[in-house]
Order: sequence, then C-alpha cells, then structure tokens
Amino acid sequence: MSKVKVDMEVDLEGELRGKEKRKTRGKLFLALALAVVVAGGGYYAYDTLYASRHAITDNAYVGADIAPITPLVAAPVGEVLVGETQHVKAGDVLVRLDDTDAQLRLAAAEAAYQSAIRHVKSFQANDRNLKAQVAGRLADMARARAGLASAQAVVDKARVDFERRTALAGNGSVSGDELTAADAAYQTAQASLDAARAGLDAATAAREAAEGAQAANAALISGVSVEENPEVLAARAARDQAKVDLERTVIRAPLDGVVSQRRVQVGQRVQPGMTLMVVVPVAEAYVDANFKEVQLARVRKGQEVTLHSDLYGSDVAFSGHVVGFSGGTGSAFSMVPAQNATGNWIKVVQRLPVRIALDPGQLEEHPLEVGLSMTADIHLED
Repeated sequence: MSKVKVDMEVDLEGELRGKEKRKTRGKLFLALALAVVVAGGGYYAYDTLYASRHAITDNAYVGADIAPITPLVAAPVGEVLVGETQHVKAGDVLVRLDDTDAQLRLAAAEAAYQSAIRHVKSFQANDRNLKAQVAGRLADMARARAGLASAQAVVDKARVDFERRTALAGNGSVSGDELTAADAAYQTAQASLDAARAGLDAATAAREAAEGAQAANAALISGVSVEENPEVLAARAARDQAKVDLERTVIRAPLDGVVSQRRVQVGQRVQPGMTLMVVVPVAEAYVDANFKEVQLARVRKGQEVTLHSDLYGSDVAFSGHVVGFSGGTGSAFSMVPAQNATGNWIKVVQRLPVRIALDPGQLEEHPLEVGLSMTADIHLED
C-alpha cells in the first residue's frame, strides 16, 4: 500500500509541475506576442509619423565649383603672392609673371599700328596725286587730238597742192622740181598725221594707265576713314592683343575663396593651360547627397533639407533645399561602367546624386571644406 501511495504522490506532483510549465509557457508566448505587437506598432508609428516624411542618408559630401588658376601666356614666374590655405577675394593678385617679353611685343605692335596709319595716309595723298595725273593725261589727249586735227589739215592741203600740180604738169605749166617738192610735202604731211595719231594713242593709253592706278589706289581707301581701314584695323587688333597679353602677366583670383593645391614657384616657366593652383569658393559650397533610388520617389526640387556635418557634430544643423538631380547614377558615370547585360548579373541598389544648396549665412558662421562628410535629411512633406 505504501508503494501505491508513493506512486500516486509522484503522479500528482508531476501533474502539478506540468500545469506550472504550461502556465509559464503561456505567459512567455503572451509576452512575446505583446513584444511583437509593440515592436510592430512602434515601427508602424515611426514609419508613418517620421520615416515616410523624411529621406535620410549619410552618403553625402561637401562640394564646390573649384576654379583652377591657369596662365594664358607663356612666361617665367616673377612673384607668387599667395600661399596654401590663404583666403583671397575676387581680383586679388595671385601670381605676377615676368612681363619683359610682353612689353617688347606691345612696343612692336604699337609701332606697327602707327606705321599702318601712316601707310594708309600715304594712300590718300597718292590718290590726290594720281587724280592729278589722270587730269594731266586728259590734257595730253586733248593736245594730241588738236595736233591730229592740225596734221589732218596739213595733209589735206598738201594733197590738194600735189593733185593740182600733177594736173598742170601734163601741159608743162609746172616744172618737175615743183611737182617733186609738192609730192614730198604731201608725204611729209602724211607722216606727220601718222605721228599725230600715234601720239593720240599714246596719250589715251597713258590716261587709261593713270586711271587704273588711281582706281587701284582708291580701292584701298574707298568708303572708310583711316581708323576704319582694314590694314589699320588689323594692326590695331594686334596691338590690342599685345596689351591683353601684357595684362595677363598679372594673374588674379576670379572669385572669393581659399587657395589650395599651390604648385607654382618663383622662376618656374609656365605655359598656357598649366594649373598653378585652385581657388575653392567655400562660401558657395553645396552638398551632393547620394540617395538610394528607392528613396527618391517623393523627392522634389525645392524641398527643405536639414544637414549635419561630421566636423561640427549634431550640435550644428545646416539648412538647405534640393536644387536638382544628377543626370545619372554614380556607376553610370564611372570609369568602367557596369555591364548589366552580361549573364553574371547581380542587382545592386543604385544611388543618384542629389544637389543640395546651403544657406550662405550658415556657411559664413560655420565654414565647410570640400569633401567633408554630411548627413542629409530631406523633408518630403515640404
């Protein structure tokens, strides 16, 4: 009997323990369910109240439209007036090149310009001289015509005399010597007429030559003043170019910013296109934020953006707005673009750069340098 009693007690104790375990397990499942509900509710509330209204990324960096400083003329460096990290204003002198060659080229161009003016003025003076020559040749032609008319009259008279004496010579009224003299006079008058005709032809040719020379000279100066003459314009353009080249020996800052990457040294001979340094306009910095493509469905130009820099931490918040989107993803513009048509393809979420403009006042108070990391939060509801 004692054994049966012991077995009954053991069974009762086991049943009690099973009930306690089931009760504990139920409580754990209930707690787990409550935790899941709370987590789900919290996530839903976070997504509804915050995440759905914000697009956030820490893949963002400060950028600026950097101005490379390059010479436009070849010359030795005479003086470098700025150093690395120095702040400069637009128009400040950065580098002075040796201007000896430029001064000489300007002097030569100025001399050529003055020579061109005098050359064109000589054309004008020559034009007056050629017009006078044309008038003189016209007078020669008139004189030649008069001489021709006179010679023609002499020929006519000599012919009449010769014909009259020839008619009288048949009856002996005129001697042979007189007839011979009349014939000689007629031949002489005819030769004089031929000479007069030749003189008229020569005067005509001389007039045409003078008129041609005058027309050719007039074509060089016709319709324009001395200053507007093409020869003078070309010489003036060469002189102005020499002036510009001289001015370019002084290299100035194109904008306000910070000098970086200074490579130029005194005595170095520079060539057009060489990068001497760069000027970074830190006051006009912007942020390029690389958002995942799945974040951009509701992003629009003009939306407000809150940014934090790793430099200043969460204590300093920058205000900005969306300016626009890049024309392609970073991988599309990489040196080796992805070949997505290959068989070995794995889909990767792409990122698209979004340009964000910053508040100039905040940049002045808390300057940012190019390349610094930023966190960008776009307010999608704005």
